[in-house]
Amino acid sequence: MCPINVLQLFKTLHRTRQQVFKNDARALEAARIKINEEFKCNKTETSAKKIEELIKIGSDVELILRTSVIQGIHTDHNTLKLVPRKDLLIENVPYCDAPTQKQ
Repeated sequence: MCPINVLQLFKTLHRTRQQVFKNDARALEAARIKINEEFKCNKTETSAKKIEELIKIGSDVELILRTSVIQGIHTDHNTLKLVPRKDLLIENVPYCDAPTQKQ
């Protein structure tokens, strides 16, 4: 696997981290440390198959962060305010039992 793909994934994970954990210094720092640790831990890997597997795992993590993680802010003792990003808000389409025919 090309080192450029690894570097691209590294940068993408950090960009996603900045979007997902915006305005949350603790989460930003924790995610930064975890990303850097994982890449540093595997920097001597030479097996193309293992590198490809690690890139797949990193890509999956980035996708989950980008599409599934919502920030929560403690507003009270037992209250959490959710702060979804605009790209997570999708149109709520009701379920339909009868399939529509394509025209």
